[in-house]
Formats: sequence, C-alpha cells, structure tokens
Amino acid sequence: MSKFFLPLFSFRRPQVLGFILYFLAGFADGLMVPFFPLWAQHTAAIPVGLIGLLFGCYAGGELIAAPFIGGIADRVGRRPVLILSATGVGLGFIALYFTHGVIEAALVLVVIGIFESVLHPTIYTLIADVTPAAEHRHQFSIARVCSYAGGISGPLLGAVIVQSSLGDVFMASGIALLCGAVLLILCLPETRKHGDEPDDEEEDEGFAALLPAFRDRRLAILLFWALLLGVSGSWVEAILPLYAHNQLGMSDTDVGLLFTFGAVLNTFGQITLTKLFSRRSPLFIVLSAGLTLILAFGVLLTSPNILALVVAVCFYSLSQMMVGPLMPAAVSQLAPVRLRATYMAALSVVSDLRDSVGPATGTALFAVAYTLPWMLGIPVVVVAALGLGISLSKRSKSSVQNSENV
Repeated sequence: MSKFFLPLFSFRRPQVLGFILYFLAGFADGLMVPFFPLWAQHTAAIPVGLIGLLFGCYAGGELIAAPFIGGIADRVGRRPVLILSATGVGLGFIALYFTHGVIEAALVLVVIGIFESVLHPTIYTLIADVTPAAEHRHQFSIARVCSYAGGISGPLLGAVIVQSSLGDVFMASGIALLCGAVLLILCLPETRKHGDEPDDEEEDEGFAALLPAFRDRRLAILLFWALLLGVSGSWVEAILPLYAHNQLGMSDTDVGLLFTFGAVLNTFGQITLTKLFSRRSPLFIVLSAGLTLILAFGVLLTSPNILALVVAVCFYSLSQMMVGPLMPAAVSQLAPVRLRATYMAALSVVSDLRDSVGPATGTALFAVAYTLPWMLGIPVVVVAALGLGISLSKRSKSSVQNSENV
C-alpha cells in the first residue's frame, strides 16, 4: 500500500514542483476571479447583491478549515496533502461549471476553500524542507514570482476563453490544477523526513496544536504585527478601484490595466529586490517596506490624479516585494521541523484574515470619506512596521545566540 504513495519518477529538486504548482494556482485564480461576477449574473442566475457573499464563501472555507487541517501535512506528509488539495480544488472549479443558483455555488465555493486552505502553506513547507535556511527568502521570492506570472497569464487566456462561454473558465481552471495533481503523483517525493512527526501529545491537543499561535508567544506576536501591516496595506488594493472610478472617472479597463501593471512589477522585480536586500536585516527591510507604503498613502492623500495612482501602485508593489518573502522565511525559521506545516498554516490563517478584514474595513472607511483610509493608514503602518521589525530583530538575535551556544 505504501508503494502507492511513491512517485514513478523521483524529482531531484522538489521545490521546482512547488513553483509549478504555485504558478498553476495563480493561473487558475487569475483565470476565474475576473470573470466570476459576470458568470454569476448572466449564467448562474445569481442576484448581483449576493455575488460578493459568494466570494466570502470562498475565503470563508479557507479561514474556517485552516486552523483545523492546515497542519495536517505534519501528520500524513507533504505529498498526499498536496495531491489531494490540488485535486480537490481542481474538481471544485469544474463543479462550478455545472452549478446553478446561489446555494449550489456557495456550497461548492466553501468546499474549494477547504481544499485550498492547505495548498499554499504546504507548498511553503515543501520548499522549506528541501532548501537551506539561508536560501528560504530567495526561494519564497521565486514562488511569489510564479504566482504573479500565473495571475497575469490567467486573465489573458480567460479573455479568449469567455468568447465561447463564461463557464469555460472554470473548466480550464480545474483542468490546470488537475494537471498539477497528476504531475505531483508522477514526480513528487515525500519531503518530510522520518522522525519529524509530531508526538502523541501534540496530536491530541486538538485546535491548539493545529494553530500554534495559541501556544507560541513569539509566533503570536509576529503574526499580530504582520496582520496589522497586511490589513493596512490591503486598503490600497481594495479601495483603489473605487477611488479611481468614483474620484477620477477611470474606466474598468483602465483600472484593470493599472493592477496588471502592478502585477508585472512584482513579477519582474521580486527576485532582483530580494537579492538587493539579501544582506539587510529584517528590521531594515520591514521599515523600508513600511516607508514605501506610507509614501503610497501620502501620494494618494495629496495628489488625486491618475499619475499619483500609478506612483502609488509602484510604492505598494515595492512594499509587497520587500515584506512578502520575509514572513514565510521568518515563520519557517521559528518553527520546529516537526511542526513546520502547522506554523505555515498559522501564517495562512493570517493571510486569510487580512484578505477578509482588510477590504471590509477599508471600504467602510472609504464610505465615510474617500481620504480616510489614507489618513488612518499612515499611523497604522508606522506602528505595525515598528512592531513587526522589532519582533523580527529580536528573533534574529535569539537565533544567533542559540547558534553560538551550540
């Protein structure tokens, strides 16, 4: 039975398979998300007012499941979790093609979210398993570039596919992830080493064991500041379309091009920027990211014009490129080897919270006054960047002291 779980061709660099899967996940999301509202309204007969709630079902499935099953790869292994996750998400996208009505679509999206809750943290865990700690930041940068590349190519192909049918984008997204699952079945070896399994006490602790932020004070503090910085940064991404359309009269196409420009910046600048900052301390990187985000808020606050939007997107992209690979690298360094997937799952929960809380709070502030998110964002970023930078700096010092003692 165990041979069933062995690959036919053991790939020598498993992290490359993780990069491919990251690209396919970004490709599938980029293929589906832009056209989902149109499909929901015109094909699935879903009222416009409920379309936003369906997106909430997708994120809600991830948020609900991640604390409970996010660390399952520490118990059963990386290979089966990634195969089942990619297969489940792929079949879920294909199932959307056949759904009709709010209830069916909501149920399918929740199931997709549940399967996807373990996808990204387990890919990060796979990368951390097979690469040296000194290379983690660079390796996670490559993963982000693959995701961005998928996010760019997905909508481009989707624009061609929808010429025949809006629902075809779901079929194409599902097939892409199923192809990824087949690739994993054929080539991915198990990267969890023997002896890295959690002991019985850790397995029996239920929710607390699966969400180590409840037990590890260092991780909890780190994730709190990361969440605060992420929420404030997400205001740029969530509010910019409304700001551009309502205040500057930009068309939907122009807004889409603006975000495509930001994705291109991230795709081609991420690895270069990571190499540029490779010898810098975490405190320097986080403070630099905070400063560029503050500059984005400042430009939007003082210069309400299209050029200011372009500059703000550049600053926002720079900020994301600086801090994005830093967090999984920091969490991986903090995690015991036997609980690496569980710690990555905690980071995934924070990411899901950011994606839920950020747009909700940002649009609420925007409804009060269109400049309010930028005004409040500046002090929030200052506090969050200082807190996160100091936490990372303390963690680095303690790691150095421990290595010297050894």
